[in-house]
Amino acid sequence: MDILVIGAGGREHAICWSLAKSPKAGTIYCAPGNAGIGEVAELVPIQVNEFDKLAAFAVEKQVGLVVVGPDDPLADGIVDVFEAKQIPVFGPRKNAAHIEGSKTFMKDLLKKYNIPTAAYEKFDNYEQALAYLQSRPVPIVIKADGLAAGKGVTVAYTRDEAETALKSIMIDKVFGDSGSQVVIEEFLEGQEMSILSFVDGETVRPMAAAQDHKQVYDGDKGPNTGGMGTYSPLPHIADSIIEEAIESIIKPTAKAMVAEGRPFRGVLFAGLMIAPDGKPKTIEFNARFGDPETQVVLPRLKSDLLDIFLAAVNGTLDQAEIEWSDEAAVCVVLASGGYPASYPKGLPIRGLDEAGAAGALVFHAGTARGKGGELVTNGGRVLGVVGLGKTIAEARDKAYEAAGSIAFEGKHQRTDIAAKALV
Repeated sequence: MDILVIGAGGREHAICWSLAKSPKAGTIYCAPGNAGIGEVAELVPIQVNEFDKLAAFAVEKQVGLVVVGPDDPLADGIVDVFEAKQIPVFGPRKNAAHIEGSKTFMKDLLKKYNIPTAAYEKFDNYEQALAYLQSRPVPIVIKADGLAAGKGVTVAYTRDEAETALKSIMIDKVFGDSGSQVVIEEFLEGQEMSILSFVDGETVRPMAAAQDHKQVYDGDKGPNTGGMGTYSPLPHIADSIIEEAIESIIKPTAKAMVAEGRPFRGVLFAGLMIAPDGKPKTIEFNARFGDPETQVVLPRLKSDLLDIFLAAVNGTLDQAEIEWSDEAAVCVVLASGGYPASYPKGLPIRGLDEAGAAGALVFHAGTARGKGGELVTNGGRVLGVVGLGKTIAEARDKAYEAAGSIAFEGKHQRTDIAAKALV
């Protein structure tokens, strides 16, 4: 079966790499892909927002399955376009992807169905939002309503930070129309956890839990990014807490979406906070594989990913065989200097062969081929270096050893990925 994967990041590289292991997979196409994806898939020069061109390509090549990676095309209804042409596609329809596309919708849904989340208020008027903000204690969380490439959330520890964030979202429009409405919510303290689940209506099949590191600097300092590293499993979080999150948050949310006439099919990604009392609450929901969570979750999948995708598309997810390895995985993201603000592109990358020799998986995120065919930087997050091992400590050592062999001008990485799991 030929497959079309849509996207160009580390997540899509991990998906293509995992699909390529399936004996049922024929040619894997990726649009538009990146330099690393080009090693496991045939790159197609069509952008993720060119829905008609993508659909025409899928029809021309008679692909048996389309897999959509990024959030923007899902929110804009790409799955609906493929379904209208009777092309099998893995991902949520536009009305279901709205759970990520609008934070106000997501928060209102959780409130309506009594699903644990932080207390919040929503505003589409700056003066009213500012007045409310000034009446609340800090720390406090300010979120742009719409999609913002993982950067639309500010955890403000001072009132000045909070007011600056609100102004940048609603007045300065740093996230465009995504900031026309904001959610202001209470600050939750505790351990963060990500649980991605394969979902088909009310059927929820959780993946291995992971933890992301959002801030750009060590010690969770600096602005939010798309993610600077991840690890899985989470030895410091009890299985009972993970199970409670699945039963009290993820499964009820899938049922709520069905009840609302928005049945979800695809990957439902729950961003959770484990409070000091051990109770999980919802921070956010995403409507797709996380990045860089995918880079540590899929290497732990022992089952055939293509079989799982097809089961979800065919409505037989409850019967799918899904087995996970006990192996640990740690991903260290290598980013461009200046990220998540402005950064240069086109800088030569060296040392990938040495990283592979060290036993690491290297998933490309922001890479391209230069004029002479050399590998160069082409994004904020450039590479995700994944170490595997019997323990988090062993996987972490492998990831950092391999990351140390890779060089490009301005390379930035956090040095404390997975450190919380070693305490």
